[in-house]
Formats: sequence, structure tokens, C-alpha cells
Amino acid sequence: MEPLVSGAETPVLAQGNLVTADPEETRAIGRVLGIAAVPGTVLALHGELGAGKTQLAKGVAEGLGVTTTVNSPTFVLMNEHVGRLRLYHVDAYRLADPEEALAAGLLDDREIDGVTVIEWADRLEGWLPLDRLDIWLRMGGAPAERDLRWEAHGDAHARLADAMTQS
Repeated sequence: MEPLVSGAETPVLAQGNLVTADPEETRAIGRVLGIAAVPGTVLALHGELGAGKTQLAKGVAEGLGVTTTVNSPTFVLMNEHVGRLRLYHVDAYRLADPEEALAAGLLDDREIDGVTVIEWADRLEGWLPLDRLDIWLRMGGAPAERDLRWEAHGDAHARLADAMTQS
């Protein structure tokens, strides 16, 4: 994982959007990301409550071959799952500020060999890894529909975004 640098930013190398019709389609996008993920992958998920962040994370876990139950780790802040690559599933919802995440060890070098999925990533603004795939999820026009918009920072994450658009 790239070092955390407050206020620094890497250029956006790829961006796009798509719409999913239901939770299963959102999970399917996550599966594609999990299959294509490489060590050091960071997915920063943004969106309101119920926007589909956990569904996307569950799909990533499926794509990584995780067999344990993946739920939002709101009260424990991070769950770790074993798959093809280790999955670090972070939920920053309860954090008062980004420094709490650093103090709790939620973003550190152990994640360099795995995949980190961060729900409520906006709560870590300025402290996210420089190379990452930002994904904004929001509710669409129909009740189960979700709009996903993304920006890839770094070559590896741009390749990940390409895989997502090919699905």
C-alpha cells in the first residue's frame, strides 16, 4: 500500500459509471473486482446508508474466494477474511476523525499483501492511500437500482476499473 499522505493526491487515470438493477448486480460488480484484485488493492466506497456499499464488499469477498460471512464491520471497525488474497473490510462510519483509524491500526502495511475495502471512506478524507479505486454508490431511480461512479488512482487500480467495465 502506498504511504498515507494527508492532502496529497494522485491523478485520476480512469473514471466511469454504471447502473445496477438490484443487489445481485451490485454484488456481481464486486465479484469482478475481487477476481481482478491484486495485492495492495484498495477500494474506497462512498455513499449514504443503504447505498449498496456492503453488497459491493460481499461481492469482492466472493470474487476473492472468501467463504466466511461478510457483514458490515460497523461495531468492530475491521474484519479480516481469508481468501485467494486476505480481505481487510473496514467500516469508518463510527470514526470521529481519520486519526482514529490510524491509531486503531485500520490502515497499515499489513494490508499491502491483501485487498482493503473501506466503507464510509469519506470519513478518512486526506488519509486514504494515494493509489486506490474510489467508488461512489447512490440509490437510483427504481427502489433497488444503484448508480456507481468511480475514479481510479494508480495503474493497478485503473486496470481494476477496466475489469469492472468489461463485466
